[in-house]
Formats: sequence, C-alpha cells, structure tokens
Amino acid sequence: MTLEINSALVKKLRDKTGAGMMNCKKALQAAEGNFDEAIKILRQQGLASANQKMNRNVTEGLIHSYIHAGAKIGVLIEVNCETDFVARQEKFFELSNNLAMQIAASPEVRYIKFEDIPKEIFDAEKEIELKKEDLLDKPDDIKDKITLGRVEKTLKKLSLLNQPFIRDPNITIEELIKEKISLFGENIRIRQFARYTLGLHND
Repeated sequence: MTLEINSALVKKLRDKTGAGMMNCKKALQAAEGNFDEAIKILRQQGLASANQKMNRNVTEGLIHSYIHAGAKIGVLIEVNCETDFVARQEKFFELSNNLAMQIAASPEVRYIKFEDIPKEIFDAEKEIELKKEDLLDKPDDIKDKITLGRVEKTLKKLSLLNQPFIRDPNITIEELIKEKISLFGENIRIRQFARYTLGLHND
C-alpha cells in the first residue's frame, strides 16, 4: 500500500530542496513521511545525477560581487553554467551570492578544490607533521598513514569545495553545487574567485 503524503509536506520539501513536486512526493513516500530522511534521499539522488554532468562544457554564467556588512570584505566570483537561460535565473544568482558569502566567511580558503593546492604546500605541511613528537617512534608505514591524514585535513581548510556550507553545515560546498546541478539539469563550475580585505594585500 502506498503511503498517502500531505500536499503541504510535499510543498515544504520542494521549498527546502528545490526538487520537483513528484520527486519530493516519492522521496517522502520512500522515507515513510520522515522529512529529514526524505531530504537525504533527494540529496543522494541529486549527487548521483550530478556526477554524470560534471564533465560537460560550461560557457555561460556570471561574475558576481559581494560586499560584506561594514564594507571591509569584498568578493568577486565567476560561476559558470551551460546556458544563458540558467545564468539568468534567480536561483543561479542566489547560488552565486551564497558562494561569495561563503568565501567572505572563510579567510583561510585560497583554492577552489583540494587538487588545486600546489605540491610544494603539500610537501611543506607533510614535513612539519613528520617532525611531530607523537610520530617519532612509530613504524614508517603507520607514520606515513597518519601524516597523510593530518595533512589532508589541514589543507582541506584551504579548499572552497571542502568547506561546510555556512547556511547548512550538514553539506559541503561541493555537495551544494552538485545539488544545484541536479536542480538546473546543467553542469555548474566555479571558475575563479578573489577575496579582498580592507588594508591587506590581496594576491
């Protein structure tokens, strides 16, 4: 027997996730009416469909500017999509603004993704970790494993895609973008960004 779902709950889930009404209804039925579980189901579906689109070419989009309250921090970000139709949508503008706000709130972030971090930074951090006292007496294989884990954890703080989303810390920026790829049906990519702080030199 199919569980009957209240239309108000379906609308609430649609407003929360941006997914289609039928997808929301099916997710709620699969979750037996559990709202939080339905969100997880939609996110899993979205991530799966987004992965198939992430290699598609992006030639449209926008450059968005954000000035934080007090006018002492500013961000410029280029966010790309596949068509001008998506680039002109309010939800795409909202995504770009949220990404800019994330950068404004994340002074450590310098790169878009973890793979962009230069090898010399990785090597320098690894050398620091290897010299820590709690690793000196450990076997080399154990030492290397612990060191790699620590270095990755430290350096992911520099990567925008690895940051918890400030509006929903349960997901990362990478997961947020994948959700929007699923929503828009197009690939979305952060091309570049710059963060400006009053009185500081910006590279």
